[in-house]
Parts: sequence; C-alpha cells; structure tokens
Amino acid sequence: MSGGPDRHCYAGVEAGGTKFVCAVGSGPGDLRAVTEIPTRDPESTLGEVIRFFRSRRDSGQSFEALGMGSFGPLELNRDAAGYGSITTTPKPGWQNVELVDRLAGALGVPVALHTDVNAAAAGEATWGAARGLDHFLYVTLGTGVGVGAVVGGQILHGVHHPEMGHVPLPVSPDEPEGFVPVCPFHCACAEGLASGAAILARWGRRLDELPEEHPAWHLEAGYLADFLAGLTLTLQPQRIIVGGGVASEALLALVRDGTYNRLAGYRADLAQRGSMASFLVLPRLGQRAGVVGAIELARREVNRGQGAGGTRDAAPSA
Repeated sequence: MSGGPDRHCYAGVEAGGTKFVCAVGSGPGDLRAVTEIPTRDPESTLGEVIRFFRSRRDSGQSFEALGMGSFGPLELNRDAAGYGSITTTPKPGWQNVELVDRLAGALGVPVALHTDVNAAAAGEATWGAARGLDHFLYVTLGTGVGVGAVVGGQILHGVHHPEMGHVPLPVSPDEPEGFVPVCPFHCACAEGLASGAAILARWGRRLDELPEEHPAWHLEAGYLADFLAGLTLTLQPQRIIVGGGVASEALLALVRDGTYNRLAGYRADLAQRGSMASFLVLPRLGQRAGVVGAIELARREVNRGQGAGGTRDAAPSA
C-alpha cells in the first residue's frame, strides 16, 4: 500500500480515556483537519465529535467513511445486538454507550469500529514501523494498557477482542507501601500496575515529570519487561511497537534491557542484546498512529462495502 495521499478522503477518530483526536484526510501525509476534544461525558463528547465532522463537510471536506479506534471493551461482533458499543469499561459513565449507529446516523456515512490499539496497528502496518511485517504487536501505554496483535497479516480476534493489558503480573517487592493497583476488575494486571493511571496513583506525577534516577522508572520498566517477554514467548512477533503517552525512548531503553534478560537467549534472533533495538521500537507515526490508523480503518470499510480487500483486518505493505 502506498504511503502517499490519494484522491479519497476519510474521517478518523482516536477515542481515548483523556481525549478524542479527530481528523479528516487520506493518510499521515494528508491530514486536512485535526482537532482534539477532551473526553467528558458521552453526550457532550460525541456531540462535539459530530459537530466537528459536520463543519468539515460543510466547508467542502467531504469524506466517504469514518473509522474509529476506541477504548473498550467493545462489542465488535457485527451480528450481536449490541454491535458498535462500549461495554464493561471501567471509565465512569461510558458503560454500554453506542458508537457506530449514533455516528453513522448523524454523519450519513459507513462507520468502522475497532479498539484503539488495533487502529494504531493498522496505521503502523500501512505507513509506519510495521510495514512489510505479518506478525507484530502494537502496545499502548496510556491511561490504560492495551495490545493490538497482528498475526499472519490479520488482526487477532477471538470470541472477544484480546485484552492482553489485563494479563496478571507479579507484584514487585519494590512497590511503595500503601499502593493499590488501579484496575477495578483484576487489580494486579498490566493495566493495574503499569498504566499511566497506576504511575499517577503511585507517585502523584506522570513518569516524564520524574527524574530518571527516580525509582518509578525502574519499577515501570520491570513491569513492562515482564509483560513484553510474556507476550513475545506467547505470540512470537517480528516486532513490538510501544506507543502511548507513557512511552519514550528513555523508558524503552530500560525495557529492552529487562526484556532481553527475561528472554535469556531462548529466542535465537533475540539472543544478542543489540537485537532488541529493532525489536522494541516506538511508533513511526508517533502520537498520530491512532487517528491515522482510524483513517485506514475507514478506507478498509469502504473497500469492504465494495467487496474489495475486506477479508483482511491488517493489510500487508506493498
């Protein structure tokens, strides 16, 4: 797939726990309008999203479809009664909120919905750090922790979309006294221990606000190394892309070292410490990976409706 702009235009939404990022365009080199909307209650947040896209259309920026990558859990079974809705999210006020029908009805275009991490994975597969790869993971470290897995060129999906961010992790003995993991469902899981919300609850500040000698850095890196080593041994990806507001090159340097130690040479192509630099990487699309991936989901929705290219969730690169 070419990474350049084309004659088509699509709408994309990255729906996060902190903000909704909305854009109109055809890809990373052709974003004709971008805005960020704070995530408040569903009524006001979705109303502002709809107003933005209506204003773009009224100004001549028409679009063929809308793609949305959202926090979840989501009902993604098109045959289910609740298709297109957020389900048992821990985010207050957003349980059982319908997304697809509301946006499609308000904007009059097809709407494609996937998880935020799967949208970002689609963007990185088409234009970013996963071009040419058939097996990779996109991990987001933000308010929560999520993983999008592409296996054999397709987004991995079972009865439900995978929730690898809720895989249990052992609690570190270095945890500060009195800290309670933040996941209300599973407590000591990757999200409960290593998310941005967990860092804030533990230290009162974001990781990037703490000096690099602060124990928060090694505690976070240790949890992520446990998590990513487990994912590597389970799914055997060619590459793991780590994005989200918590991710940084400084953190990833520590995580590479910890993951290498935990794998202990068991995977031959990662048996040299230097190999980790190309195995654990930041998104090439940066903080735009989610919304650009949502635009890619919209493009695929149009192709699906036309009977072309609709059988693969993660298109391989040309």
